[in-house]
Amino acid sequence: MTSATPTPPPTAPPTPPRSFRASRLAWPAFAIAVVVILLDQGSKWWAESALGDGQTIPVIGDLIRFVLVYNPGAAFSIGSDFTWVFAVLAAGAVVWITMLTWRVESRGWMVALGLLLGGATTHLGDRLFREPGFARGHVVDFIGYGNLFIGNVADIAIFAGAIMLAILTVMGVHLRRPAAEPAEAGADGSTSASTPQDPGATP
Repeated sequence: MTSATPTPPPTAPPTPPRSFRASRLAWPAFAIAVVVILLDQGSKWWAESALGDGQTIPVIGDLIRFVLVYNPGAAFSIGSDFTWVFAVLAAGAVVWITMLTWRVESRGWMVALGLLLGGATTHLGDRLFREPGFARGHVVDFIGYGNLFIGNVADIAIFAGAIMLAILTVMGVHLRRPAAEPAEAGADGSTSASTPQDPGATP
């Protein structure tokens, strides 16, 4: 009379550690950021050339119009006496968004972070290199929204990216894919293993 030795259930291979290299979706996100920077700076160059004499161009009546202003502060010209503070905040935002973009593994987050990174970077460029001086530069705004505020292409990109992140968060979409779950003990793979015989059974 023999007794069979129970076959141990299969174990899942260890989960490989996360790589510190850029994810494959980081580069498309950086490309989106570059496109935003080029569109924003190109449109600002056009605005300074076409609207520098104080001209206003109606687009949709009084609802949307092109009018050139230089904004030393944040949205709605808040904090106009602390331009250097916004330069520091913009630099911090660029570094933080770049770190997130480096690890992105979701296409939705890729697009959103690309928009945010492009908008933050081009705003930082304005703060650093435009008049009246380094880290005190004024942002070029030229898209007027009724009597509410005047913005630019970078503002549109930042707003769109923020809305996308809010939607992705509500939907439960994460920046990175969850790590692989270990196989459950006694999973279906173990059903193919031989079943031990009853010690009292006769072979």
